[in-house]
Amino acid sequence: MALKQYLTQKLEQRLSPQQIQLMKLLQVPTMELDQRIKQEIEENPALEEGLEKNEDEFEENDDFEDDFDNNDSEDFDISEYIDEEGSDYKTKITNSSKDDEERVIPLSGEASFQEKLEEQLHLLYLDEHEFVIANTLIGNLDESGYLNRELESIVDDLAFSANVFTDVQEISNLLHVIQELDPAGVGARNLQECLLLQIQRKQDGDITRYTAKIILEQFFEEFTKKHYDKIAKKLEIDDEDLKEAIAEILKLNPKPGGSMIESAKNHQQIIPDFMIVDYEGKLELTLNGRNAPDLKVSREYELMLRTYGEGSKKSKSERDAVQFVKQKLDGAKWFIDAIKQRQNTLLLTMNAIMSYQKAYFLTGDETNLKPMILKDIAELVGLDISTISRVANSKYVQTSFGIFSLKYFFSESLSTDSGEEVSTREVKKILSEAIEGEKKKRPLTDEKLADLLNEKGYNIARRTVAKYREQLNIPVARLRKEL
Repeated sequence: MALKQYLTQKLEQRLSPQQIQLMKLLQVPTMELDQRIKQEIEENPALEEGLEKNEDEFEENDDFEDDFDNNDSEDFDISEYIDEEGSDYKTKITNSSKDDEERVIPLSGEASFQEKLEEQLHLLYLDEHEFVIANTLIGNLDESGYLNRELESIVDDLAFSANVFTDVQEISNLLHVIQELDPAGVGARNLQECLLLQIQRKQDGDITRYTAKIILEQFFEEFTKKHYDKIAKKLEIDDEDLKEAIAEILKLNPKPGGSMIESAKNHQQIIPDFMIVDYEGKLELTLNGRNAPDLKVSREYELMLRTYGEGSKKSKSERDAVQFVKQKLDGAKWFIDAIKQRQNTLLLTMNAIMSYQKAYFLTGDETNLKPMILKDIAELVGLDISTISRVANSKYVQTSFGIFSLKYFFSESLSTDSGEEVSTREVKKILSEAIEGEKKKRPLTDEKLADLLNEKGYNIARRTVAKYREQLNIPVARLRKEL
């Protein structure tokens, strides 16, 4: 087959670098925006913080250009920016695209769960052989503090990896040593053993705690299934004594390792992007000042470009310098425009959400939330759904009723008997209130909850009630039962 040359025309739609930069800035929360601006200022010397001054103000300052001509131009060394020798090698390489989003993984400075346990091991009188075995056991604990491996497997691991020969009995003895460490319950092989380790440390002669220990030892299955009648009958105690013993068990921590991990986590501080204030029935929306920082283009770089542009003859290094300065000035202007456009898009979108959910922002009642999806707001503001999604991502609004994520106001719709469209959040609110007001001795089943909602005019099936209950992190009726 012969090769041929021919002309074709095709129409493509591509995003400009400015559009890509704006999309990335839209989905950035307030805390990260501060870091992003600082990073841009460090990378682009033509960008500065502060208010932009008028041209007349610069002309009134007679000494400004003189200072620049006498000092700044002499200090500016083109060799710092231009490689005159034209090196044919690269000082760094990247395999990622320019459009890829950089994600920084923070390193925790806190000691890990295993490291804290190992510190306690050093305080015990263990020889080198025992210390290696105990340290291996600690390394096999999961995040909750449980040992989920068989002791025989750990014996094999020690023999092959550390050349340490032991048996199940010795490992079991050292496991009991680890179970004496803090927090209580660490090193358990199941939930029952974990709770028993904790309740045993609390034994001080109190009859309630002793009863709790007996329940965990002999009636653990009945306890997990909440068969309280069987437990009370076999222990020959009344409901009040059983209730006190159960309350003592519920104070125990089922995940002792998790508490240490949670304490070592860095909790992110939430800074609201918007603030809505109710002035006698009139809502007023303001944007957090951190979302609209004062940025300006460096006056020194503008004068530098003008100085190089007035020269009649330019060497290669000077032409490269002009290109460098022009590139930085363009980048600074693009970034300032992107910040302004981000500010306008955020205000436009939040204004539409505030108008759509005006009844809620005036009352704070969840039942006043209207069904709202991304498409509804996109049609109101005339933007794409993906843009609205980026605005709603990781953004928060401060109201008189608390701080909420923008995603909180988006929900699906549900039809009532009268044909009215209501928000599913309204149904969840009624469902949650019904469960809170139920008799805990006989909690409402999903079927009864569905009947209750149908009586109020909400067309909802039992399986939908179960789905909403799970979304609210509410257990089934059997597990909600109390004495």
